[in-house]
Amino acid sequence: MKEIVLITGASGAIARALSKKIEKDYTVRFLTRKKEAENEFEWDLENNIVEESAFENVSHIIHLAGANISEKRWTEDRKKILISSRVNSAELILNTLKKKNLKLKTFISASGINFYGTKTTDKIFTENDAPGNDFLSEVVVVWEKAADEFKEQNIAERVVKIRTAVVLSKNEGALAKMMMPIKFGIGSPLGSGKQYMPWIHIDDICAMYEFALKNPEMEGSYNASAPQHTTNENLTKLIANVLNKPLLMPNVPSFILKLIFGELADALLEGSRASSEKIQKAGFEFQFPDLKMALEDLLKNK
Repeated sequence: MKEIVLITGASGAIARALSKKIEKDYTVRFLTRKKEAENEFEWDLENNIVEESAFENVSHIIHLAGANISEKRWTEDRKKILISSRVNSAELILNTLKKKNLKLKTFISASGINFYGTKTTDKIFTENDAPGNDFLSEVVVVWEKAADEFKEQNIAERVVKIRTAVVLSKNEGALAKMMMPIKFGIGSPLGSGKQYMPWIHIDDICAMYEFALKNPEMEGSYNASAPQHTTNENLTKLIANVLNKPLLMPNVPSFILKLIFGELADALLEGSRASSEKIQKAGFEFQFPDLKMALEDLLKNK
């Protein structure tokens, strides 16, 4: 009998790719806003409603739900949504499990590499470092605190938090947004271009979740960032190189990005490096540790 894994954030790229990766070993269910398949169950976060049958006999939950950080300007309302979509959703799951007197083996939560703060520095951050003091750090701190409640309230035997870097995926996310202007000859680095961009190939982030699922000694926070560090400028140039396109335009000035994106521009213009040593010491091996190799895998016609 396969163990049951319940995944939230069903419409996201990671949830879809991860479910395909683990379905041979686990029975996969999804929590989604609108169910379309037999293994999908509905929830409505605004009204604090969830289809409780989703939790029957579940051993593990992978919590990927959360509004897209870079989709819209950070108005005060948007900031509340960015936090509530992560924290309130975890609280709804926790309260439902308590109400039904159910226990989990594992609660694995997505988290963000922005835990350390949106700043460009020579420091390479490890999981032992303190959080930053800006809005994105605040989001990640309360997000992780909501995850930790599952262990603290004795609902899950262990909690794992995956501090996710920029996920490189061909059809959506940061890479798709960067590719488009480069294809049309108008791509360029952002601001100084010297800001670091922690990154991870989508296959590696999915493999990391599977690794966390299957290794019961894993607990706490792990940086999900490839071992090779890069800057925004270097990433932009490598994408152009792999696509065989020239980069003709000057860097996009910081003030233009701030005009367009407001406070969100800081997340584009600043960035630090994060160490992958802890996850590697746990036994995880990156399939794509090298950025050029990762881009060629995603962008070259196979």
